[in-house]
Amino acid sequence: MACTVFTIANQKGGVGKTTTAVNLAAAFAECKIHTLVVDLDPQVNATSALGVEKQEGKSLYGVLHGEGTASEMLTPTEWPHLAIIPSEVDLAAIEIELAQQENCLLKLRSVLEPVRQSDSYRAIIIDCPPALGMLSMNSLAAADQLLIALQCEYMALEGLGQILKVVDRLKNASVSPSLEIGGIVMTMFDSRTNLSRQVVDEVKRHLPEKIFSTVIPRAVRLSEAPSFGKPIFAYDNSSPGAAAYRSLAKEVIARFNLIDKATTNETPAPAPVA
Repeated sequence: MACTVFTIANQKGGVGKTTTAVNLAAAFAECKIHTLVVDLDPQVNATSALGVEKQEGKSLYGVLHGEGTASEMLTPTEWPHLAIIPSEVDLAAIEIELAQQENCLLKLRSVLEPVRQSDSYRAIIIDCPPALGMLSMNSLAAADQLLIALQCEYMALEGLGQILKVVDRLKNASVSPSLEIGGIVMTMFDSRTNLSRQVVDEVKRHLPEKIFSTVIPRAVRLSEAPSFGKPIFAYDNSSPGAAAYRSLAKEVIARFNLIDKATTNETPAPAPVA
C-alpha cells in the first residue's frame, strides 16, 4: 500500500500538536502500521516525547542543505513499527537559510520522497513548529493530508481560518496541489465547561465533514507523559487520554484506509512495560 504523509500543524503553540503527533503515531504502531515521525520543531519535543536522545547531526538540517539523505537519519524507538527522524536546535537556523534557496518550499518533499517510495512506512507524520514559517510551509508542501490540532477555545477559531487560507494559497500557487484538509482534531476538551462544547459545535457547524468525532480531553496524564519520554499508552495505558488517542487513530485509519479491513480488528500490540 502507498505511504500517506500527514502533517500536524497549527501556528499557535500549546494546542496539543506534538502530543497528537506522538500519540497518533504510537497508536498506529500499536495497530502494526509501520509509522515514521518527522520532528521538524527545533524545540525537539516530539523527539524527547518518544524517549529518543538528542543527537547532533541526526536531524534533517544537513539533509535540507544537500548533505546526506533522510534515510540515514532514521532512528528506531523503543516501540515496534515506530521510527523517528529526530530534531535538533540547529533546525531553527533553517528558517532563514531555506528562504535563500531555489524552490525553497519543496525541499522537504524532495528529501522525504525516497523514504516515501521505499515502502518501509505506511504513514509518515510530520510535527511542525508552532508558526507558519519556512519549516511549516515545507511540511504542508510535502504532505498529502493536513491534520489540524485545534484547542477548544474561541481564539483557536481565528487561527483555523488563517491556516485554511494558507492551504488555499499553496494549492492555488501549485506548490502543493494535492494537499487536503485531512481532518480537525479538537484538543484540550474540558467537559465541565460550556465553552469547550460551544467551540466543538461551532467547528462542526462550519466543517462537519472534517472534524473528527473523537475529542481529546484536557488531562494531566497526557501532559506528564512526554516528560517521561513515553507515549500515553506506555505511561498510563488505561487513562482517558490513551482511550481518546486510540479512538482517534481508529477514525484516521478508517478515513484514509491505512490498513486492510482484515487487520483492523486485530488486537493492538500491548504497550511496553515501563
